[in-house]
Amino acid sequence: MEPTPEQSPHHAYPDHWEADVVLRDGGTARIRPITTDDAERLVSFYEQVSDESKYYRFFAPYPRLSDRDVHRFTHHDYVDRVGLAVTIGGEFIGTVRYDRINDQGRPASAPADEAEVAFLVQDAHQGRGVASALLEHIAAVARERSIRRFAAEVLPANNKMIKVFRDGGYTQRRSFEDGSVHLTLDLEPTEKSLAVQRGREQRAEARSVQRLLAPGSVAVIGTGRTPGGVGRTVLRNLLASGYTGRAYAVNRAFDEGLDTLDGVPAHRSLGEIDEQVDLAVIAVPAHRVPEAVADCGEHGVQGLVVLSAGYAERGAEGRELQRELVRQARSYGMRIIGPNAFGIINTAESVRLNASLAPESPARGRIGLFTQSGAIGIALLSGLHRRGAGLSSFISAGNRADVSGNDFLQYSFEDPDTDVALLYLESLGNPRKFNRLARRTAAVKPVVVVKGARHSGSTPPGHAVPVSRIPDATVSALMRQAGVIRVDTVTEMVDAGLLLAGQPLPAGPRVAILGNSESLGLLTYDACLAEGLRPRPPIDLTTAASPQDFRDALAEALADGTCDAVIVTAIPWVGENGEAETGDGQVLAAALHKAVAGGSAKPVAVVHVEIGGLAEALAAASSTAAPRPRTVTPAADRPRAATSLSTGPARSTAPATPAAPEAGPAPEARTTPPVRPGPGSPTDPEASPAPEAATGPGRIPAYPAAERAVRALAEAVKYAQWRRQAAVPGKIPEFLDDTIDEPGAAALIEAQLATAPDPRGRPLTHDEARELLGRYGIDVRPTLPAPDPEVAVAAATRLGYPVALKTTAPHLRHRADLGGVRLDIADEEALRRAYGELTDLLGKPAELLPVVQAMAPRGVDTVVRASIDAAAGAVLSFGLAGAPSELLGDTAHRLVPATDRDAAELIRSIRAAPVLFGWRGSAPVDTAALEELLLRLSRLVDDHPEVVSVALEPVVVAPHGLTVLGASVRLAPPPARNDLGPRRLPNY
Repeated sequence: MEPTPEQSPHHAYPDHWEADVVLRDGGTARIRPITTDDAERLVSFYEQVSDESKYYRFFAPYPRLSDRDVHRFTHHDYVDRVGLAVTIGGEFIGTVRYDRINDQGRPASAPADEAEVAFLVQDAHQGRGVASALLEHIAAVARERSIRRFAAEVLPANNKMIKVFRDGGYTQRRSFEDGSVHLTLDLEPTEKSLAVQRGREQRAEARSVQRLLAPGSVAVIGTGRTPGGVGRTVLRNLLASGYTGRAYAVNRAFDEGLDTLDGVPAHRSLGEIDEQVDLAVIAVPAHRVPEAVADCGEHGVQGLVVLSAGYAERGAEGRELQRELVRQARSYGMRIIGPNAFGIINTAESVRLNASLAPESPARGRIGLFTQSGAIGIALLSGLHRRGAGLSSFISAGNRADVSGNDFLQYSFEDPDTDVALLYLESLGNPRKFNRLARRTAAVKPVVVVKGARHSGSTPPGHAVPVSRIPDATVSALMRQAGVIRVDTVTEMVDAGLLLAGQPLPAGPRVAILGNSESLGLLTYDACLAEGLRPRPPIDLTTAASPQDFRDALAEALADGTCDAVIVTAIPWVGENGEAETGDGQVLAAALHKAVAGGSAKPVAVVHVEIGGLAEALAAASSTAAPRPRTVTPAADRPRAATSLSTGPARSTAPATPAAPEAGPAPEARTTPPVRPGPGSPTDPEASPAPEAATGPGRIPAYPAAERAVRALAEAVKYAQWRRQAAVPGKIPEFLDDTIDEPGAAALIEAQLATAPDPRGRPLTHDEARELLGRYGIDVRPTLPAPDPEVAVAAATRLGYPVALKTTAPHLRHRADLGGVRLDIADEEALRRAYGELTDLLGKPAELLPVVQAMAPRGVDTVVRASIDAAAGAVLSFGLAGAPSELLGDTAHRLVPATDRDAAELIRSIRAAPVLFGWRGSAPVDTAALEELLLRLSRLVDDHPEVVSVALEPVVVAPHGLTVLGASVRLAPPPARNDLGPRRLPNY
């Protein structure tokens, strides 16, 4: 809303204070500054407030506002007097204002840093979290205007308002004076206030998604009068899913005499429906969507699924239409899935909602699925259906103009019907928030992500989001730091999701392999090694193995304490006539399911080749079962069974290797095995109908290739390890506090930025960088300029031989391979000779900018960097200097602030890490000193966001200590943080 000319030109309307928020019940509202145009809205709002609420606000009967009151409450300077309103449908439902006061409680201006604050919320909207949201936003406004404290007078009977202040998390003081409670709130954010804010955000956003997925009634707007078309298809799918609520068909073109369509009431508008409609599915052309949204808003619809296309995917004009759609919906308190969406599904027995274009509703299961692509959504639904997997919920967000993957994570965290969250994402609107939510969700249930558009270099059509400049490899590393299982394809996502949803987490990387095919067992063994697992030699049950043999071998493996997971391989039995007898797979599935019926805490996966019906039978075996235990037990705490993995007719088919030191001697193979019925054969003595297995403890995932099963298991192993580590979070060592001069660094940064009029900031000189880094205990070895041989000799004499002679020209920096670095110069004669060779080879001293530096102890050259990405935040990186990091991309990353565990993992997670730990007989380097350096740099960029980039290169790590030989630092005004302010919905 724009200010009128009456507003003070010195304090323009602060449009950055406007925000859309999600309230406690999941509805949305808009918070904005009050202007002089709001007089009528204010009077109307006040008339709808009860006498009791008015009394609590003014401490006396106050039936109406005088003209003077209205003028006072609508005229603000946006500095010393500020008023904010919460609106729905353009009308006020709550207000808050502050007036700056001095020590005597009288009106004042800066530098007074205290303000009196007062709230008023319409009675019909009390209990929705309106006052809590207003407190967050008015506090942020006050801090921006250099107000540090709020004072409030509250009547003792006004318990709701006292609770708002008490539960805000701010440091507060309370006293009782003159019949009222006097409260003083310090507005500096605290860990508690931030936790309260994020907790409210989580509950509100989860509730907003829950309202969309579990509506009591659904109206399909745009239902065609004849079969076919998007609207009619959605209505048909809704009815076919057995939706438990009330459904309505809406189309303004319906004949007046048409009362029902497909057995549900038919109406020409929502106004003709006599009861509340919770969810509207809009399937009309884009130019008619605003009319439909207005109809929904005016009749109290809570949420929208917009299937209509023609928005941001069509370019700039469509993008503006999309923004207007979101603004319109939010003005009525509604959230949107879409536009250009495929729809939503909720398989809960109490809902059974299929408001999508998917012709067949998936079975009920424990997997939640979110996708930003309708086509990918179709493929995933089909793939899960073929594998016999069920879903708890499904959202296809289309252009993701409002409800996003972050909202889905908020919902999945709370949803008791979801054990695994799968997300296909093409963009991250708020990467900081995504990482925070993913870390919290992953601590209780797996989160599997496929990131599309990784290398396109542009935002996918329809997605208007902040651009992140960090490479995809860094994004992947940061996701894994947050516990996210990042995979490359939707097939891998389904594979991992099936294992995680149906099986317990492995306690370690040790894998037992058993089956009736020597070759398939060896392929599985090799795949395990390639994925970093520790497989035991495969146990070959021979091609004559019966389902009973499989059952016995699997039961024994599950009881053996020397393995953490089991992969079963199976091929069809070959009969005496040489023909494969695939059987129907049900018997083998029943046998395997009986083996795990004891509730073992080990995951089991099956790799099969052309055994008909096996995958379906394994899936059906647990379709009605409760999930198996998901506790992660350290390997050292588990009892070790006395028996081995061997079973009667088995033989080992792979040599023992260092990767499996616990493997015992291979059992002898049995010669001339008798011909017996093969796996899945209906003549097997253990044959039994599948329904018995249907009551088992968990579904067993089946895979058509060993590599897919092993890759899924490897992801589960890494995730389980992350869960164990996350249970005991890392710390920032206290010793850093004693050696860090934070105020001194802040003063240096302020002084340097004061000399840089360019808003992009400035790079520091070598000496300036050394001084700043020194404030955080990071010593950079000094260099002295050497513009000619005589100065070089003087510099070397001052520093002491041996020395290094290096060029610092940008195109030659750190390029020893081009001859720009000469090391171990022992005396003056050698220095003069090196200087001459350098200039003869590469150019004049003025071009090379040579410097002299004292030699450092020999060690491993590494590079440590930190940078701030506007979208993702501060990132700490580490790698070996030169080709490993620059050519091969062997660099590890962690978000700042880094803990001691992050630092330790950072240096161990690069592929070249063995070089640091004594590779090929070399001396191990001082990794403790390296970890300390990483922690110090992390603290620097975390304490001072103005430090937007730091590069320490090279950092020579010796067996004892390290030396930082080069450093570059860039300062700039810090990018705006969108994760620390008050709650607000993004506006893309």
